[in-house]
Amino acid sequence: MREIFSLVIALSISACSAEFASRLAATNGSGRQGVVEVQEFPVPAGSGPHDVAPAPDGSIWYTAQQASRLGNLNPATGEIFEVPLGAGSAPHGVIVGPDSAPWITAGGLNAIVRVDPRTLDVQVFPLPPEWANAGLNTATFDLRGALWFTGESGVYGRLDSGKMEVFPAPRGPGAYGICTTPQGDVYFASLASSYIARIDLDSGEATVLDPPTSGQGARRVWSDSLGRIWVSEWNAGQLALYDPSTNEWREWPVPSGTQAYAVFVDDGDFPWVSDWGANAIERFDPSTEEFEVFPLPSSPANVRQLLGRPGEVWGAESAANKLVVIRKQ
Repeated sequence: MREIFSLVIALSISACSAEFASRLAATNGSGRQGVVEVQEFPVPAGSGPHDVAPAPDGSIWYTAQQASRLGNLNPATGEIFEVPLGAGSAPHGVIVGPDSAPWITAGGLNAIVRVDPRTLDVQVFPLPPEWANAGLNTATFDLRGALWFTGESGVYGRLDSGKMEVFPAPRGPGAYGICTTPQGDVYFASLASSYIARIDLDSGEATVLDPPTSGQGARRVWSDSLGRIWVSEWNAGQLALYDPSTNEWREWPVPSGTQAYAVFVDDGDFPWVSDWGANAIERFDPSTEEFEVFPLPSSPANVRQLLGRPGEVWGAESAANKLVVIRKQ
């Protein structure tokens, strides 16, 4: 077992100070209100948390990008432990795979990393030498069990049963967020090149799909239960929807009108977006086309990614060195 850095933070849900938890009323354009709980959890100084992933045991994995570690938070106690991933590994994304293990895109290692959730042993899958400095970003598993990933230098790739394949992304740099639909399709977004793309899982070929707004900066993508793709448009400050069944797009400005970073769709098919301009996380109601705004206690928070489980939406506050959860009631 690798050396593990452990830390217990004196924080529990039952004895949480106002600095880290608050109950507030969220408002939308119609003036309706709903009570939510917003709770923050500090992580060790210098962590620079980037992405989060809820684990099957109720804990939360997170990438401590600045510290080159993978962290794990127990929300019930506030206890944290961290696993070193190697000097300069700079982990970016983390997801939990079908094997219940966290899988990490480690840009500094130019590799995909798996951490055994029981032993905490670290396994490294490097990209081929000809694809150095890929700028690894985000990963997703398809329904066949293969892991697909993106790299901001202009690549995307597949790791399947230990075999690594890398493909050049259309139009060059920018490949960023990636997701798998319930129907089994895989889409990724290109921030620098302002498109989303659907990957042919057999050939690996990517088909470009352009949003209506030119230069919108498609940053992250997430699917709803129908296989429709929700997109956070960073440059345009918009939330977008692509429906593959009709090939139609729609776009809505986020409340601040700027810097829509992350997107996630919950189990009720409500999209959530992190709005840097408002320092908030927002829930969009597709039936009313209105946003509920949940202000974040720490400012600036700079939530770079969202992921969740029933009743909870989690994010990493990279500027505040905290994790945050929103519990909707």
